[in-house]
Amino acid sequence: MLDKMTERLDFHGNALLLRSERQRAIASNIANADTPGYVARDFKFADALREVTNASDPSSERSQLRAQSTSDPRHIPLPATDMGSFSGGTLGYAMQTQPSLDNNTVDMDRERAAFVDNAVRYEATLRFINGNAKTMLSAIQGQ
Repeated sequence: MLDKMTERLDFHGNALLLRSERQRAIASNIANADTPGYVARDFKFADALREVTNASDPSSERSQLRAQSTSDPRHIPLPATDMGSFSGGTLGYAMQTQPSLDNNTVDMDRERAAFVDNAVRYEATLRFINGNAKTMLSAIQGQ
């Protein structure tokens, strides 16, 4: 019964962690916009979320392997902060849209747009979590 109540929170919690990792990757790209030879990095959010969601599925073999690394099988395994550790190598290189003389592949317009888009989606995920928590609290209190 508790699994049904917390299933949506688990999904949004995983999405929130991935959004924060993507924000960190984009911020790193922006910070290194003037670094000669720097190659912009990013990952496909949908693929990473699908991977984390499948890993948290109790019937999944990968979930059982991850659960063994926690101190209690009921703990929620968190995705690694190093995006390169995801299988399939979800942290990849961004495609260069304009050649530069110093071989830097950061496109500031694209990075700014991705940063704002990701920030808005992060805020929306927080609002979903807050709304779900309020709904469950009102159901528990019987209001």
